[in-house]
Amino acid sequence: MDLERHDLRGVSIFPGALDTPVQERLVERVREIARAAPMFHPETRWGKQMSVKMTSAGEFGWISDRRGYRYERRHPSGVAWPRIPDEVLAVWDRFAPAMRAPECCLVNYYAEGARMGLHQDRDEADFSQPVVSVSLGDEGLFRVGNLEKGGKTESVWLKSGAVAVIGGEARLVHHGVDRIRFGSSRLLKDGGRINLTLRVVT
Repeated sequence: MDLERHDLRGVSIFPGALDTPVQERLVERVREIARAAPMFHPETRWGKQMSVKMTSAGEFGWISDRRGYRYERRHPSGVAWPRIPDEVLAVWDRFAPAMRAPECCLVNYYAEGARMGLHQDRDEADFSQPVVSVSLGDEGLFRVGNLEKGGKTESVWLKSGAVAVIGGEARLVHHGVDRIRFGSSRLLKDGGRINLTLRVVT
């Protein structure tokens, strides 16, 4: 793969991996996902509403509420999650070609002021499978920490079209999005950032 690549504490980042036509097609697919399984604001275990809106596609969707963080086979409304679009699966096949097919595509939407605190993706059963993350729309300040809580962190601005692969020894690093640079991209008519994360759940 002849692409620009950076390593951020073990996370492989490919800035500019997806060109504008591909990004536009992915946004259309996200709109279709959201029509079938509407976006919602999840809650933390302590009842605090998250600032990002979420939905999912695939066999499983990720849920957060007072019962905890987990994967479910149905949207909170009771409808089944839509299938993962072929254009999204193509990104996984390109950046994680030797891995199992993803079973969940989590869709996060960051409006102005939204953020995601440092966390680990550890609700999956097989940590040998990576998480592949796609950035669409406004730039997001992506922070990567350590396997354990605390300690030094490093950050990078992810522009629209960037792909990050969280895998290998870095699979369980703490990571998050401190803020977005609202209005920095024209991809989304009303601004904001879409983040797609593809995961193998079982």
